[in-house]
Amino acid sequence: MLLQILTLLGSLAMFLYGMSLMSGGLQKMAGNRMRTFMAKMTSNYFTCILTGIVVTAMVQSSTATTLLIVSFVNAGLLALGSAIAVIMGANIGTTVTAWIFALSFGGGSWSIGTIAIPLMFVAFLCMSIKKYANLGEFIMGFGLLFLGLSILKETSTLLLDNDGVRTFLASLSGHGILSIFLFMLAGAVITLMLQSSATATAITMVLVAQGYIPFTMATAMVLGSNLGTTITSNIAAAVANVSAKRTARAHFLFNLFGVILALAVFKPFLSLVGYTVQALGFPNPVAVDFASADAATQEALVASLPYSVAVLHTVFNVITTLILVWFIPQLVKVVTWMVPSKGEEKETHRLKYIGVGNIATGDLALNSAKMEVVEFGSLCRRDLAYIRKAVNAANWNEFNEADQKLAHYEEVTDNVEREIATYLREVSKNELSRAGMARVRELYRIIGEMESLGDSGENIGKILIRVWEHDCKFTENMLERLNKMIDLVDDAYAAMDLNLSTPIVELSDIRNAEEAENAINVYRDLLRGEHLSNIEKASYPYETGSFYMDVINCLEKMGDFIINISQSVLEAKVV
Repeated sequence: MLLQILTLLGSLAMFLYGMSLMSGGLQKMAGNRMRTFMAKMTSNYFTCILTGIVVTAMVQSSTATTLLIVSFVNAGLLALGSAIAVIMGANIGTTVTAWIFALSFGGGSWSIGTIAIPLMFVAFLCMSIKKYANLGEFIMGFGLLFLGLSILKETSTLLLDNDGVRTFLASLSGHGILSIFLFMLAGAVITLMLQSSATATAITMVLVAQGYIPFTMATAMVLGSNLGTTITSNIAAAVANVSAKRTARAHFLFNLFGVILALAVFKPFLSLVGYTVQALGFPNPVAVDFASADAATQEALVASLPYSVAVLHTVFNVITTLILVWFIPQLVKVVTWMVPSKGEEKETHRLKYIGVGNIATGDLALNSAKMEVVEFGSLCRRDLAYIRKAVNAANWNEFNEADQKLAHYEEVTDNVEREIATYLREVSKNELSRAGMARVRELYRIIGEMESLGDSGENIGKILIRVWEHDCKFTENMLERLNKMIDLVDDAYAAMDLNLSTPIVELSDIRNAEEAENAINVYRDLLRGEHLSNIEKASYPYETGSFYMDVINCLEKMGDFIINISQSVLEAKVV
């Protein structure tokens, strides 16, 4: 019995690890393309929903999509209403996972689980080739996931297939609405503990397919798992800004509304699910009486129950989305009321790892300073979101709000540079090795470059002020290219952040930063040549073009500051 329990837990761990590996591999393969896709496909609520469906189907994780949305809102790249629509799509997209799980149960002698181990061999070959390593990671995760699910089904049958367990589960299922709430609670708790609604859905499929619980209670577990999955996004938003917190609350309200609606019309909802299952060619799990059915019908019903759970999951999310998509503005108002702004929200930055009043010594002091510099880099990157807002502002008020943020960030970066420099001066008063002094010099250089990044944001704001004062207007073509340039700078920031946060002993090169810097320079040269050609053709006023190239040059200069930071990190290792 103990071995069976440990095997059950091991299969569950294999399932969860496989899902994590598969999702991680897909996200690495998608890379920045997924972020670009999400940024572009948000022109209206329906394209936002489509974006959520596609991205979640790609990464096989609504949690990953939701966390990405929260980070977009936190950075000011996605409006709250659009974020809510993307979350609606993510809830539909996650049903793809349920359908894949249903296929793994299969019919007859074959299922997806049958090819899990051969797939691992293919995955190993792919992972041995650097070019296909991410694909190999995805395939390996796929194989582990379905091998774990297959073992989970077999082991759970051995453990649960006894009269005592069946009697206990039957006793829980015989109390009407109370039983529904009990199984809802079970679904929510499983999802919360495992941080995966997909795992809760798989467990539900196992229980209903093996006949341990009736389809009605499986429905309750699916409803509960849809509530439990909202906890992750709310945890992620706990340390984010007000808009991100509102996004997470909207995710909770969306699922809560769906659950309340399903409970209010529970029997009609079950009937709708049953008719949908029947329309797909499977026995109706609601209408067919298992006890009185013939053997062939019973066998077909048991084989179709996992598909019935997938249909249930899909119908629930599609109906909830079709209803609430028309009330997104009202949802925005509700979550704004739930998470109010405390007056005029002004972002501040406090040092987390160092303090001038309590100076550490030696490597401990330098490590604390390095951690603070990593935070400083993240702060500088957030400034880029306001540059994007300022560039794309549709009216003066919108621009002025972004420009004030740029000016504020310039002050913040000045203050952070000054405080870190003061700390480094105090550290330098203690005895440091030659390598330690070299690290101090490199840290001075890094914070100087970061302060220059803050100045760049304010400088771009000043250029754009002149654009508004001279009543110039960037063309759609110009805005498209400016946004592309900002994307390239953001890629450079991503490389910088990675190089800064990587332990110095593990950093072997900065090719990622060099490639990002080269991409910026190549694109700047392309735009410069294109601009000269447009001036000759009089495609736009010379003054507008001059302002446009000033912004491009400032963004390119930011790329120089960013690559200098990565070079400084690498030079600190060489010493």
